[in-house]
Amino acid sequence: MPTVKIRIASAQINPVVGDIAGNTSLIKRAIENAHSQGAQILLFPEMAMTGYPVEDLALRPAFRRASIAAVAELAKTAEKIGAGEILMVVGYLDEGPQPQNAVALIHRGSVVATYVKRHLPNYGVFDEFRNFVPGQGTLMVRCCGADVAIAICEDIWQDSGVVPEIAARKPGLVLVANASPYERKKDDRRLALVQKRAREFGAPLVYVNQVGAQDDLVFDGDSLIVDAQGKVLARAPQFEEQFFITDIEVESATSKPDLDLHCDYKPAQPPVAPMVAERLSDEAEIWAALEMGIRDYVSKNGFSTVALGLSGGIDSALVATLAVDALGKERVFGVSLPSRYSSDHSLSDAQTLAKNLGIGYRVIEIEPVVQSFLAATTLAGIAEENVQARVRGSLLMGLSNQEGHLILATGNKSELAVGYSTLYGDAVGGFAPIKDIFKVDVWRLARWRNELARKRGEIEPIPVNSIEKEPSAELRPGQ
Repeated sequence: MPTVKIRIASAQINPVVGDIAGNTSLIKRAIENAHSQGAQILLFPEMAMTGYPVEDLALRPAFRRASIAAVAELAKTAEKIGAGEILMVVGYLDEGPQPQNAVALIHRGSVVATYVKRHLPNYGVFDEFRNFVPGQGTLMVRCCGADVAIAICEDIWQDSGVVPEIAARKPGLVLVANASPYERKKDDRRLALVQKRAREFGAPLVYVNQVGAQDDLVFDGDSLIVDAQGKVLARAPQFEEQFFITDIEVESATSKPDLDLHCDYKPAQPPVAPMVAERLSDEAEIWAALEMGIRDYVSKNGFSTVALGLSGGIDSALVATLAVDALGKERVFGVSLPSRYSSDHSLSDAQTLAKNLGIGYRVIEIEPVVQSFLAATTLAGIAEENVQARVRGSLLMGLSNQEGHLILATGNKSELAVGYSTLYGDAVGGFAPIKDIFKVDVWRLARWRNELARKRGEIEPIPVNSIEKEPSAELRPGQ
């Protein structure tokens, strides 16, 4: 069968939920880049125009209309800058009987077709309406001689429905727009899935994923291109915005398309070397996810600085180090809040950490405040101990109100799983960076980060004593 070479541009971008204007600017820059490098097809992530997940924004008619209008205006803009011959696949929020997670196919200044996601995850507002859209059918367009099938994220994760429908239509190329959240080792499962689907379709598969963090989700990117046998042709790095070009040899005229774009756009460009990013170690991958979670939560919610309580223990040390890596030392402030039960090493370890990181640091003695609380009523045992934690929480939130810091909570998943924290005490904060990693991972990441500093010839940020000493809440003698 005859073949044709297609130049694919993949835009692994970091959109912001609700910021249609800002996301349009991101998309436009990618279009300009694709045009300058002679791309014939440009693929964006799922819901790139609106950011993802949109949650209840999807229920607002004005927001849906704004998303649709932005896509139409983007088509005109692409034509004006001379990029109209590129087939652009842009994720956006569409409007039907209910909100629709869709992609628009843009060509020659207009939206020539749309495709609505048919398999939906079992969470979020879209699932309130339906989990699978039956009878809609697949979408295939002919572009530059290739018959191109379209899918969105979960469409290819399910064995039923879309997958056999696409395979039956014998595409020459498959494009998949994604907003697939990060999980540990998901990059291995994602690669295996993409390879499996490419072999089932008998065609190369282009998988472009969102990158960045939004609230409690982190998206790692890890966009992929494989050939019909599953061989990796290109792979983007994790946790980085990335635009990359890949030349792919595909079979031409393999099927009956729903739409023929009648394009013969074949720009004269020298071949490009494919990007295949090096894989991260397990520790580096987790660290990058946590770091991105902090950075994007702070920036996307309009904060400029963060603060946290430094106890001298391993959890607060890890969170402070992550915050510095994410934001820079000038934007991180540590607060030591000792009581009469705080050990000397807790104070010295907190001070050493702050010095190693170069962050702002202050000490606020809480004993006078604790005694005032205890004088107001009779408390004993755990109730009395927890007054210390709650005084610390109140003071941290007071600093947040006064100085505008986002307070970082320092609890880990092991503590949360067994209820080892104090409501309105050490649980306070606007963002909890390590709430999804276990205590064993906290120790492992601390040692890994210190080892990384040694390799770089830098000061090890986390005091060895914070890693090696037995953890203690220090709320009573000898605890």
